[in-house]
Amino acid sequence: METEVKKELIQKIETALDTIRPHLKIDGGNIEVVDVTDEMIVQIKWLGNCSACSMSSMTMRTGIEETLKAKVPEVKGVEALNGVGV
Repeated sequence: METEVKKELIQKIETALDTIRPHLKIDGGNIEVVDVTDEMIVQIKWLGNCSACSMSSMTMRTGIEETLKAKVPEVKGVEALNGVGV
């Protein structure tokens, strides 16, 4: 993926995640976008309390992945590089 195209895509992803972050911050957590693969999988890193939360996999599927797919249709999925169950 071209660098400029990837930068624009990551910016769209960050904007979409900004709608979710306040909910994560209430519980002392956050997420960081690490990369987007050529297969359009967003790789994230759990931060703060989210990295040890047993609900993080559900949050990723029902909150993060659904939001990203709705707001950034190019995204095919999300995977966490750290956290519970990784």
